[in-house]
Amino acid sequence: MVVPRCVLGRGQVPPSEKLHLAGIGIGGQGGADLEEMQSENIVALCDVDSDYAAKTFAKYPKAKRYGDYREMLEKEPGVDAVVIGTPDHQHAIISVAALRHGKHVYCEKPLTRTVKEARIVAQAAQETRRVTQMGNQGMAFEGNRLLKEWIWSGVIGAVQEVHVWSDRPTHRGTTRLWWPQAIDRPKDTPPVPPSLDWNLWLGPAPWRPYHPAYVPFKWRGWWDFGSGGLGDMGIHNLAPVFSALKLGAPTSLTATSTPVFEETVPLAAMVHYEFPARGAMPPVKVHWYDGGLLPERPEELENDRVLDPEDGILFVGDKGKILVEGWGGQKPRLIPSSRHAQFTPPAKTLPRSMGHYQEFIHACKTNAPTESHFAFSGPLTEAVLLGSVAIRLGRELIGQKLLWDSTRLRVTNVPEANGLLHYDYREGWTL
Repeated sequence: MVVPRCVLGRGQVPPSEKLHLAGIGIGGQGGADLEEMQSENIVALCDVDSDYAAKTFAKYPKAKRYGDYREMLEKEPGVDAVVIGTPDHQHAIISVAALRHGKHVYCEKPLTRTVKEARIVAQAAQETRRVTQMGNQGMAFEGNRLLKEWIWSGVIGAVQEVHVWSDRPTHRGTTRLWWPQAIDRPKDTPPVPPSLDWNLWLGPAPWRPYHPAYVPFKWRGWWDFGSGGLGDMGIHNLAPVFSALKLGAPTSLTATSTPVFEETVPLAAMVHYEFPARGAMPPVKVHWYDGGLLPERPEELENDRVLDPEDGILFVGDKGKILVEGWGGQKPRLIPSSRHAQFTPPAKTLPRSMGHYQEFIHACKTNAPTESHFAFSGPLTEAVLLGSVAIRLGRELIGQKLLWDSTRLRVTNVPEANGLLHYDYREGWTL
C-alpha cells in the first residue's frame, strides 16, 4: 500500500507523486529554475518586486503569491521544497529558514554571500537531513564525469597546478559589463518604485537608500549584495576542479586586482590558492583569473588555437595537460590535439546525470544524493568567498598572503581579514 506522507509524518514523497514546490526570488534566474521543474506542482511564489516577477506570477496563476518568504513558509506547510533565486545576500537566511521548516532546498549560486554563512548553511543541511542542491548546473555535464575518470585514472599524472578563468564581469570579450563594478555609491535618492518592497529586498544587508544602480540584477558587483565575477562564474568553473581533485579548504591564498573600490568589486582580479595533499593526491595550487585576464598560454596548445577568452580550466599534471573549454567543465580535451587523437579514454565508471534539475526532483522523492549538495557546495563557496575577502583586502594590503584555519574559521595572520568573513545583520534578520 502507498500511505500518504502526511500520515507517516516523514516528509518523504513517493516517486509517483509530484512535489509541491515554492519559488522565492522568481523574477530572474529563480523563474528560469522553476521553468525547468514544471513537471512538479508549483504551488507558491514569493518575490519582493511584483513588476519584475510579473511574468513568472502570470505563468503559474494557481500558485499563491507572497512578498515575504517568512510569511510563505509559515502559511504553506504543504510545500515539499523551495527554489531560491534571490540576490546572494538573501541566500543564507532563506535557505536556513526553509531547512528548519523541513523543506528540501534548491539555492542558486553562490550558496551564500559570506564565508561564515556558507559554513552555517552546510551545517543546517546536515542537521536537518533535507535534500539540497546548489544551482551550478554544470555539475551535470558529461565533461565533469570525464574529468574525474581521466584524472583519477592517472591520464595526466599527479595534478599540482590548475588555472581557472572567466571574463566576467565583461560581456563576451567586449568592454560592456554584465553588471556595474569599480564604481562608487550613487549620491542621488530617486523614489522607490511602487512595485518594490525595498526594505524586504535589502533584508539583512546594511540599510542604504534605493537606487536603480542596484536592482534588478545590477547588485552582483556590490560587496553588500554579491561578489562579482568570482562569485558568479568562479562557482561554475571551480566546481569541476574541487570535484575532480577532491579539494576542501585551502591553507593559504593571495589576490591582486585592478583598483578596489570601497563598495564594489574591481574590474579584474587574480586569486592564487594553495591546497594541501589529499590522500595520494599531492598539494596543488589553483589560480583564478577574471575580468578578461588569462593564464600564460600553454606551450602544448596548437598554433592555430587560442584560449577560450570567456571561460576555461587548465589542469597541469606531471604527465600532461587537460584543457577545458566553456563554462562549468563542458569540453575537456588533452593537449596537444595530436595526443588527444591517439588517446584511449579509461572506462566510464561513474553514473551519468539525468540532468541537473531532474537530479534535485529525483532526490527529493527518493532521498538519493544530488551532485552539488550543500556538503560539497558549502566548502566550495567558502573557498570562493575567501578569494573575495583577499581581493577586498587589497584596498589596504595588496597581495598579502592569508593563512587560513578552516577548523576555527579564521585567518590567522591578518586580523583585518576576519572582519570580512561575515557582517552584522540589520535588526530583525537572523540566521
